Amino acid sequence: MIVAFSVAPTITETPDAEMAEAVARAVAIVRASGLPNETTAMFTTIEGEWDEVFGVIKEATEAVVAVSPRVSLVVKADIRPGRTGMLTQKVRSLEEALEKQAGDNA
Repeated sequence: MIVAFSVAPTITETPDAEMAEAVARAVAIVRASGLPNETTAMFTTIEGEWDEVFGVIKEATEAVVAVSPRVSLVVKADIRPGRTGMLTQKVRSLEEALEKQAGDNA
């Protein structure tokens, strides 16, 4: 399965506080997990089996809870049992479709 998630503090010390330090705690846990992952501006995506992925998400969320009494967690999952390598394959398939479209329009 592939799971995209975003975890961030909803309460910070000041109204304009930077959330990067709290989010970095969560991302460090994901990266240390050894599971395939990538982080973008809005989400961290992780690939693996149900229990291991959600175990990492729980640990990452707890790291943010440690610095904020209230936390926002958004989760989106693509569940395809028996499939691996989809974190990169989905992007390759998209790029191939874009190249084909560009060739068809040339």
